[in-house]
Amino acid sequence: MTFTLLLVAFVIIACILCNKLSTKVGIPMLFAFILLGMFFGSDGLFHIEFENFKFVEQFCTIALIFIIFYGGFGTNWKEAQKIAKRSLFLSSIGVILTAFFVGFFCHFILKIQLYEGLLIGAVLGSTDAASVFSLLRSKKLNLKDGTASMLELESGSNDPWAYMMTILLLDMISHPVKITSILSTLFSQVFFGALFGILVSFIALFVLTRFQFDNEGFDSIFLVAIALLSYALPTYLGGNGYLSAYIVGIVLGNQKIPNKKALVHFFDGATGLMQMFIFFLLGLLAFPSQMKTIIGPAILIFLFLSFIARPAAVFLILSPFRAKISQQLMVSWAGLRGATSIVFAIMVRVSSAYTKYDVFHIAFCIVLLSIGIQGTLLPWVAKKLQMIDDSENVMKTFNDYSNETKVSFLRTQVTNQHPWANQEIKTILLPPDVRIAVIFRKGNKIIPKGNTCIEDGDEIILSTTKYTEEQSVELYELPIDKGHEWCNKKISELSLPHSVIVFVKRKDEVVLPSGEVIIKADDTLVILDD
Repeated sequence: MTFTLLLVAFVIIACILCNKLSTKVGIPMLFAFILLGMFFGSDGLFHIEFENFKFVEQFCTIALIFIIFYGGFGTNWKEAQKIAKRSLFLSSIGVILTAFFVGFFCHFILKIQLYEGLLIGAVLGSTDAASVFSLLRSKKLNLKDGTASMLELESGSNDPWAYMMTILLLDMISHPVKITSILSTLFSQVFFGALFGILVSFIALFVLTRFQFDNEGFDSIFLVAIALLSYALPTYLGGNGYLSAYIVGIVLGNQKIPNKKALVHFFDGATGLMQMFIFFLLGLLAFPSQMKTIIGPAILIFLFLSFIARPAAVFLILSPFRAKISQQLMVSWAGLRGATSIVFAIMVRVSSAYTKYDVFHIAFCIVLLSIGIQGTLLPWVAKKLQMIDDSENVMKTFNDYSNETKVSFLRTQVTNQHPWANQEIKTILLPPDVRIAVIFRKGNKIIPKGNTCIEDGDEIILSTTKYTEEQSVELYELPIDKGHEWCNKKISELSLPHSVIVFVKRKDEVVLPSGEVIIKADDTLVILDD
C-alpha cells in the first residue's frame, strides 16, 4: 500500500514536470504522459508488469464521464452556436464516414476482415476532446471564422457516436445480429441518452439555483454526483451515457448558476488529473515489443486516416456550408486521436468478440502518431494556412473566460468620523481609476448617483482595475502578542524603511492603517515588503 502511494505521488509529480517540459519543447503534454507510462511499463526502465485491461477499462470509463461532462460544461455555447450545425454534423456523420472510410481501407487494402476493419474505423472515428482542448488552450490558437469553437464542439460531442458504432460492431462480430436489433440498439442509445441528459440537467439546475449549500465546495461534490448519475441512468436502460453526460455538461455550463467559474476551475483540475492517469495507464499497458507485427499496418492506417479519410469526411460535410478551403484543411489536420480511441480499443480487448488483429496496439500506435505529429505541427499548420487571427481570443470559447475588464472591489465602512460622511458623491475626490460601484444601506442596495449622500453606517463598495503586472506582490501576516515590541504603539512610531502595513486584522474587523492607529495585542498585521 505504501509503495503504491509513493508511486502514485511520484507519477503525478513526474506528469506535472513533463507538462512543463513539453510546453518548452513544443510537444503536446498528453504525448509526454503516454511516454512516461511506457517508461515505467514492462518494456521500459522500471519493468512494472501491468496487464489489467479490465481495471483500466473501468477506470477510463469513469474518467471519460468527467472528461466528456467537462467538455460540455466548459464550452461557451454563445460562441459555439454560431457554428453548431456544422460541428454537430462533423461529430455524427463525420464519425460515421471516417469509420467507414477507414474500415473499407483496412478491408480492401490491408485485407482485414470487413467487420474487424470497420471496428478499427469505429475505434478511431472520434477526435479527442482532451487533446484538442489542451492544445488550443496551451498554444493559445486564436483561429479564424469560429474554427476553435467548431473543433471544441465537435471533439466534445463525437465520442458517443464512436462508442455506439464500437458496441454495435462488437455485437455483430460476436453473433449474428438482425437489422431490427441494430435499429433498436441505436434508438435506445440516442433516445435514453438524450432523454436522461435533459431530465438530469433540469433536476441539477433546479437544485443549484434554489438550494444553498452549507459548506463551500459542496456544489462541486454535487456536480460530481450529477455527472455520474447522468451516465449511469441511461446506461442502465441501454442508453448512451456519454451522450447524456455531454448534454448535462453543456446545459449546466451555459446557465447562470452560483459559483460557476470556480466549478469550471474545479473540473479543469480534476479532468487534468484524470488525463494524466489515463494516458499514463495506457502507456503502462503498452508493450512496444509486441508492436512489431502491427507497426506497418498502423502507420498505413494513420496516413490514410490523416490525409484521406478525415479530410474527405470534412470536405463532404463543410463544403455545402461554403466553408473556406483553408478552414477545411485546418479542421482536417486538427482531428487528433487520443485517449477515447485507446479506451474503445480496450473495450475490444476485454470483450468476448474475436479479433484477429491487436486492435489495442494498433490504436495505441495511431494515437501516438496523431498526438506526436499532428498535435506538434498544429500551430505551424495554422500559421501556414493563415488561420491565425490575433484579434480573436480562443479563451472566449471556454466558460471560464471573462469578457469584462478585470476589476477588483474594495469595501469601506462609513462612520460619523469618516471624511465622506454626509457628503454627496459628486463632492468626493477619488483617483481617476476608482469609482463607487454600489452602496449598502441597512440591508438595501443603492446604485450611486452624483447627488447621492453618503450616510453614517453605509457600506461602500469601490471598484478599480485589477493589478495584473507580472511582478509578484507577496503579503505576509505578523501576529502581535502582549510581549511584542510593537504592542500598544502607534504605527507612526514604528521604523519600517522597507515595509508597509497594508491593513490590521482585529478580531472580525479590518482596520485601515494610519499613523494614529494603535497596535493592540492579538492584532494581525498584513505587511508588504519591497
